[in-house]
Amino acid sequence: MKKIFLVFISIILAYYFLVSCQKEDDVLYRVKTGKQDFQWKNFTDENTKPKYRGEISNGEQNGLGSITLPDGENYVGEWKDGKRNGKGTQLSSFGEKFEGESKNDKKNGQGTEIFINGSKYVGKFKNGKHRRKKLLSGISPLSE
Repeated sequence: MKKIFLVFISIILAYYFLVSCQKEDDVLYRVKTGKQDFQWKNFTDENTKPKYRGEISNGEQNGLGSITLPDGENYVGEWKDGKRNGKGTQLSSFGEKFEGESKNDKKNGQGTEIFINGSKYVGKFKNGKHRRKKLLSGISPLSE
């Protein structure tokens, strides 16, 4: 009888551990907590705060999700530990578009950036900046 009870308790504990570690889909809002600090909360005035919708783990964005800022800027893609990490698409509020890889909330790796004047950069990014000038089409050359 003791063995059956121990097996039963072990199964319940294992199930609880697996369920508690799973990602969940939810909505988070970015709320300022100090001069430069902020936290993600699941409640606030949704019309004035950045809004994240997607997978959450340990209270942070982890997995696939999207964020929309009050000015209309939008990012859809992969997240890790509350930051943009992996492949995604970002559309600025004034019409510029970035498709590519990010790391720690900055453009990193291969990507394509299309500017409002029609010019396009295709190439590598590091810490949010172009690695090389490579203008495919457009009006004016890019500056680093």
